[in-house]
Amino acid sequence: MEALKERANLLRQSLEKSQVTTEKMMAAFNTFDRRRSTLDAAIRPIQENMPDITRCHENVSKSLKRTEVIVSQFDRIREVEVVIFKGPSEDLDGFTEAMDQLLRISRFFNSRKSYKTSESTLLHVNRLLDDATKMAETEFKKMLTALSKPLDPASLFDCLPHKAKTYAMLTSDLDDPSNSSSKDETEIDTMQGEHAYILPTLISARYIPQLHNLAVRLVLLGHHMQCLYIYRDARANALQQSLYRLGVQNIGKDELQKMQWESIQTKIPNWIEMMQICVKVLFAGERKLCDEVLEGIEKSFLDRCFMEATSSSLATLLSFGEAVVKIKMSPDKLFKLLDVYETMCEFQPEMETMFVSNERNELMQWFFVRTRLVTVSAEILLGFQELVVKDSTNVFPDGSVHPLSSYTMNYLKFLLDYQEALTQLLLEYKTREQEEGLQFGPLILRILQALQSNVETKSKQYKDQGQSHLFLMNNIHYMVTSVRKTEVAKELLGDDWIQRQRRVVQLNANQYRRVSWAKVLESVSSQGLLLSSGGSSNTMENAVSTASKDAIRERFKSFNTQFEELYHRQCLWKVHEPELCESVRLSVAELLIPAYRSFIQRFGPMVENSKSKYVKYSPEDIERMLGELFEGKAPGQEKS
Repeated sequence: MEALKERANLLRQSLEKSQVTTEKMMAAFNTFDRRRSTLDAAIRPIQENMPDITRCHENVSKSLKRTEVIVSQFDRIREVEVVIFKGPSEDLDGFTEAMDQLLRISRFFNSRKSYKTSESTLLHVNRLLDDATKMAETEFKKMLTALSKPLDPASLFDCLPHKAKTYAMLTSDLDDPSNSSSKDETEIDTMQGEHAYILPTLISARYIPQLHNLAVRLVLLGHHMQCLYIYRDARANALQQSLYRLGVQNIGKDELQKMQWESIQTKIPNWIEMMQICVKVLFAGERKLCDEVLEGIEKSFLDRCFMEATSSSLATLLSFGEAVVKIKMSPDKLFKLLDVYETMCEFQPEMETMFVSNERNELMQWFFVRTRLVTVSAEILLGFQELVVKDSTNVFPDGSVHPLSSYTMNYLKFLLDYQEALTQLLLEYKTREQEEGLQFGPLILRILQALQSNVETKSKQYKDQGQSHLFLMNNIHYMVTSVRKTEVAKELLGDDWIQRQRRVVQLNANQYRRVSWAKVLESVSSQGLLLSSGGSSNTMENAVSTASKDAIRERFKSFNTQFEELYHRQCLWKVHEPELCESVRLSVAELLIPAYRSFIQRFGPMVENSKSKYVKYSPEDIERMLGELFEGKAPGQEKS
């Protein structure tokens, strides 16, 4: 019980303490409620303004960041000033980077003109940019001028294809097959590459990036024209000096008028070679350099820089072409003109690719020279046809091939060598009367027809009709032979033309034989010698008895006289082509000798007592003498 009492007392005491604690907590809660109400009343306005306070804080943070950016721009300006004032000579890469920094700073303040410091800062930055640009111009000019040096002729000729060297290597392989087996593919590729042109190094590759950086900044800062002038002056001078070292000089108008054809034609082969070097090497190398230095810049500006740099050199090169096309026209000048025309045709695609321009002013001189070449060459060719038609030179006494025939056929042979060029040239040739170009094949045919017509006219100058036909035979045969010797001519004119002309040759040969030897054949004909005796007179005895001995003697005398006259005359005639000459002699012999032999056999016995007087020549003598015809010399005279 005592223990229970103690526990009850302890429990009572605990409850009393708990009650006291509870009362105190209630009193505290009552106090807290009052304070919370006061605090809520105090905090409520702050809570209401919290969004504004937050926005204010954010604005302050942003302002601080903007201030830091602006301050950093001023820091960069101070850093850039140091680099700009040092100039580009010490550190070109650093200098161009400083220019880029200034451009970025300028764009920064241009986009924030509301700042109070923007205007003054922009003025300062722009002054720095102006100073930097002037320094960049000076440096660009100094570098480009110093690096733009003329090339020596030896290095330019080394850029041409080494065809001779390649040919020597290939022929050595043919001589020694073991060499070819030892060559690997790399060496073969190298040999093939020797057929290509090599572009020269106009400026060392190590300087190209620096020149490019300066040029790009100049253009970016609006100094297009300054960049253009600097590039033009430096590169144009180097190109002109390179041409001068090659021997290419500008021909002035006064000098142009004084130049004689003899002087011009000796220089044409050299000029063609210079054209090859200029177009394939110098201009192509200059285009590559321009593309590298001005890479990334607007193409129209790049093209203009190239054309400005090369236009004076092109004009110098073409001044000789102008001299060529202003010559007085004559047939012998055509082939040199065609050499120039072929060269210009070959290089024109590359010229049009390199010299790109809307107005194409830089190529006007090129097109002028080519157009004049077409006109002059076509007019010479058409004029040659007229010259053939109108040629009035006399024939030779020997009736041989006329100089007009040999000159014309040789001329046509050269024309055929230029068939491709002439075909293109005639198609380009236009006149007010001729809207469509001419065709090469028909023009050649017309020249041949003109020659044949002229030869037929000239044949009438001979009083002897036989010689007239022999002259025609000679000349037309020469035309046919000349055509047959040239495959191009055979293909162009066709077998029909050749066969027609060969028939004309044969016809004139037959006419010559008929006209020249008709009377001689009549002298050894039995017609008129055998008189009717009322019976059969087919036997030799009857023939002799019924024939008039005086008439037979006259026949022998007539034969001797006419044959000797023809023999002495026709020995002086000339059939130049040996096979034709032998053919004509044989045709005469086949006609004359059998008739003469038969005449002697039938009527020789009637003049047997004075045979040596009337039968002066045996058939063998006649055959030998006919073999001496058409040698162009008197009988017994040695050949010259």
